[in-house]
Amino acid sequence: MKTYPKISLLLSALFGLMSLYYFITQQATDAGVWLVGFFIFLALGFRGIPALKGLSFTILIFAAVSISMYFPAPFIELGGVQMKVLIVPLLQIIMFGMGTAMSLKDFYGVIKMPKGVLVGLLCQFSIMPLVGFSLATLFQFPPEIAAGVVLIGSSPSGLASNVMAYLANANVALSVTLTAVATVLAPFMTPLLMEFFAGAFVPIDFWAMMFSIVKIVILPIALGLIFNHFFHGKTPWLDKSMPLISMAAIVMIITIITAAGRDNLLTIGVFLILASIIHNILGYFFGYWGCRVLNMKEQDCRTIALEVGMQNGGLASGIALEMGKVATVGLAPAVFGPWMNISGSSLASWWRNKKIE
Repeated sequence: MKTYPKISLLLSALFGLMSLYYFITQQATDAGVWLVGFFIFLALGFRGIPALKGLSFTILIFAAVSISMYFPAPFIELGGVQMKVLIVPLLQIIMFGMGTAMSLKDFYGVIKMPKGVLVGLLCQFSIMPLVGFSLATLFQFPPEIAAGVVLIGSSPSGLASNVMAYLANANVALSVTLTAVATVLAPFMTPLLMEFFAGAFVPIDFWAMMFSIVKIVILPIALGLIFNHFFHGKTPWLDKSMPLISMAAIVMIITIITAAGRDNLLTIGVFLILASIIHNILGYFFGYWGCRVLNMKEQDCRTIALEVGMQNGGLASGIALEMGKVATVGLAPAVFGPWMNISGSSLASWWRNKKIE
C-alpha cells in the first residue's frame, strides 16, 4: 500500500474517534468538523486501495451530506444567490456527459434483445412506483415527502446501473440499452406514473413535468449524442474529465438538497432512510425473481434487477426543483442516491464472485 492511503486512513481513524467521542458524550452538535473529516480522509484512503476504490465516491457523498447537515447556510444561499438554482444546470451537464458516452448503437439492443428490453421496461415502470406508493402510504409520510418516494420510483435508471452490471458479470449490452430506452421514455412515463400514484399526495401537472424532463434530460443527452457522433475520439480530455465533472456535480446537488431539507430530515430522516433501503432492496428482489419466473438467463436477471433497483436520483431531484418542492419532494432522491451506490456495489461484488451456471 502506498504512503498516502495509510496516512489518510490513520487521519480518518483519528477524526472518527473524535466524532464518536462527541456523540457518546451527547455533544453531537459539536461533532461536525470531525465527522466531515472522517469521511473525507476515509474516501482519500480508499482511493489508494484498488479493492476499495469504487466505494470512495459513495463515502464522499456522506461527507457532503454531513457538511450540509452541520453547516447548511452556504448551501442554501451564498452572496444573495439561492444555491438551488444550480441544480438544473448541473443536471444538464451530467446528462450531456451521459450523452457523450452513448451512441445510437446503444438503442440497437431493442432489436437484438426484444424480450429482455420489454421485460426490463415493464419491471422498471411498474415495480418501483408501486412499491414507492405502498411504502409512502405505510410510513404515513407527509404528502410532499410521500410524493418524493413515489418520484424516485417513477424515474428511469441511470449510468450507475451500467457500471454495476459490468461489475456483476451481467449483460452490459442489455443494461446500456435499458438505460437508454428508459431515459427516452421518461418524459412520458414519469409524469404519467406520478399523476397516477403521487396525485393522491400532491397536485401533479403532467405537461409541466414532461417539459421539465425534456429540458433536463432529453435535450442535453441529444446534444451529447451529436457531440459524440462528430467528435468521437477527437477530445480525449473530455472523455477523461466528464466522469469527474459528473461526480462533482452529483455531490453538489445532494449537498444543496440536503441543506434545503435539513429540518425535515431531522424530523423524519430515520424513517425516510429505512423506506429508501426497503424500496431499493425490493426493486432488486422483484426485478431478479420476476425474470427468473420467466426463465430468463442468469445474466439478464441480474441486469434487470440492477436496472429496476437503481434509479436516476439526479433526475428526480431536478423534477422536485421544477415543482418548487426541492426541500420536501427532493429529499427521497437525495437519501436514495447514496444508499443505492452502497447496495448496488455490494450486490454486484457478491454476484461477481458467484459462478453463473
